[in-house]
Amino acid sequence: MSAKQPEAPAEGPFPLSTLRHSVSHLMASAVEKLYPGVQFGFGPAIEHGFYYDFILPEPLEEKDLRRIEKEMRRIAKRSPELVCEEVSRDEARRRLQEHGQALKVEALDDIPGDETITFYRHGDWEDLCEGPHVDRLDRGFAFKLQHLAGAYWRGDEKRPMLQRIYGTAFWEQEDLDRHLEWLEEIKKSDHRALGTELDLFSTHSASGSGFVFWHPRLGAVRRVIEDYWWEEHQRGGYEAVYTPHVMREQLFSVSGHLQNYGDMMYAPMGIDDMPYRVKPMNCPGHILIYQSTNRSYRDLPLRWAELGTVYRYERSGVLHGMLRVRGFTQDDSHIFCTPEQLEEELAGVLGLVHRILTTFGFQYTPFLATRPADKTIGSDEFWERATEALRGAARRAGMELELDEGGGAFYGPKIDFKMRDALGREWQTSTVQCDFNLPERFELTFADRDGELKRPIMVHRAILGSFERFTGILIEHYAGRFPFWLAPEQVAVIPIREEHAEYCRKLSDRLAGELFRVRCMDQPGHMNKKIKEAQHDQVPFMLIAGAQEIEDGTVAVRRRGTREQQVMPFEAFLELARGLRAERAAHLGEEVPAGA
Repeated sequence: MSAKQPEAPAEGPFPLSTLRHSVSHLMASAVEKLYPGVQFGFGPAIEHGFYYDFILPEPLEEKDLRRIEKEMRRIAKRSPELVCEEVSRDEARRRLQEHGQALKVEALDDIPGDETITFYRHGDWEDLCEGPHVDRLDRGFAFKLQHLAGAYWRGDEKRPMLQRIYGTAFWEQEDLDRHLEWLEEIKKSDHRALGTELDLFSTHSASGSGFVFWHPRLGAVRRVIEDYWWEEHQRGGYEAVYTPHVMREQLFSVSGHLQNYGDMMYAPMGIDDMPYRVKPMNCPGHILIYQSTNRSYRDLPLRWAELGTVYRYERSGVLHGMLRVRGFTQDDSHIFCTPEQLEEELAGVLGLVHRILTTFGFQYTPFLATRPADKTIGSDEFWERATEALRGAARRAGMELELDEGGGAFYGPKIDFKMRDALGREWQTSTVQCDFNLPERFELTFADRDGELKRPIMVHRAILGSFERFTGILIEHYAGRFPFWLAPEQVAVIPIREEHAEYCRKLSDRLAGELFRVRCMDQPGHMNKKIKEAQHDQVPFMLIAGAQEIEDGTVAVRRRGTREQQVMPFEAFLELARGLRAERAAHLGEEVPAGA
C-alpha cells in the first residue's frame, strides 16, 4: 500500500465541516429541482464528507449523480447566497406541512421547546436546520458525489427506507483529488474483497447475517494470533477460564445488562420453564467463578482470561464483513483486585496493550472515556475513584490521555485505544474499564488482613476487541500481504520440473517439522504458473529448486512481490525464517513495513 491518509487539507474562510454541510444543502436543492415531490431526511457533514437522505418518487442510479452535480453547479451560480431565518415553531410547522415534508415535521417535534427554530435558504429552496453554513455557494471549492446507499429513517428497521447520497467537498481541487486517490487505495484493501480473492472467510445468508465463517487459510492466521495472545498473557500472570454461551436471564438482570444493554441482546429462550439468554458479555460468567469459593486478600489479584464468543444484535444496515458482526470472539479478561492494587494492575494492562498493538504494527492514541449522561449505575464516588485510578495508571505507564467526555461504559469509566492503520485510519479496539459497580451488585467479597469482608474492584479489558474485527482490520492494514509470522502459508516450495519434486517434498517436510506453514507445489504443471499462484496468494517466500539446487543443497529464494531470486543454502534460509518468526517481524527485510 502506497497511499496513506492525505495531509491536512487547505483551510478556507469557513471550517471544512461547515462547507460540507452547506454542500449537502446545495445537493438537496438540486435533487428537488430534478425530482419534484422529494421528501427530505437529514443531511449532515460527517468525518470525510457529507450525506443527505431522501424519499424519492423513483430509485436513483449511480449515473444520476453526475446529473445532480451538474444541477448543483447551476444553482450555486444562480442562487449563491445562503440566508438564515428565525421563525416561530408554528410557522416552521406550517412551512414544512405546506411542502409535504413529513419527516422534517417529525424532526421539528424533537427540537426542545426553548430552542430557536431556524431555516436556511438559498434561492427558492429552504431547509429546517440549525446550521452553521457558509455565506455563499459561489465561493471557490471542489466537490464530488460519490455513491448511493439505503438507510432506514432514524436507523429504525420498522421505519421507511430512504435513499442516501454520499459526497465530499474541499476548499481546493488538489485536496479533493488526493482524497479520492486515498479512497481508491482503501477500496483495493477492502477486507471483504480480499477475503474472497484470497479464500480467507465468508458469510452466508443460510446461516443468517452477521456471522463469519473462517476458512482454513484465515484459520491459520487466527491460531497464530491466539498463540501469541496466550503467550503474552501467561507472561503477565493470567489464567485461562471458559464460561458457557447460554445462561439464565436473571444473571444479566443482576449485572445490569438487561436494563442497560437489552436492545443489543437476543430474545430469551425457554429452558426448564425459565428464560435463558445467549451471552452478550463474558463478565457475569467470570463473576460466578469468583463467587464459587471464599476469597482472601492473599488470593488477589486474580487475572482471568477467556477467548469467549458472545452474541449481540446489530441492525442489518450496519453489518459490514468482519468489522461489524452479530457473533464474535472477544479476547476478554477480568482482574479482581484490592483498592491498593488497582493502579498497579491498570498500569500493567496498559503496558500489555502497548506491546500487543505495536507487535502487530499499529500506532495508537489512548482516550479517557468518562461517565455518560444517562443509563449508568453506581454512585458519583465510585465513578470519581475509578476515573482517578485510570488517570494514575496512565501516568505510571507514561501514556498521555485524550479526553472522551461521556464515553464510558454504563458501569464505569474506561481507557479506549484508537489505533491507526497503514492508510491512516483510526479504529477503536482495545479498552480497559475500571468497575466498582458489578462487585457491589453481585456482593463480591474478600477477607482482608483483619478478617473483615471487603469489596474487590473489577477491571474489564479487551486488547484485540474481537477476533473478527481485529483480523478484518489486519487484512486491510496489510492489504492481504501478512508479514511472515502471520501469513497463512509462509513458504511455497516449487520444483522446476517434475523430476525435482522429491527434493522439494523433503524440504517441505523439514519446514513443516519445524512448524512452518508450507505449501509444497509438487503437482504436475508449469513452474511459472505455480509462482504466479503463490504470488497471488501473497505467500512471503517461494523456494524454487532444480537440478543445480539439488546437487548443491541450495534453494533459489524469491520474495513476495519481487522477480529477483537469491540462491542460498537451505539451512541459511531456515535460519532466516526462524529469525523472522521469532522476532515477529512486520516485513521481509526488503519490503517496507505496512505502517512505515
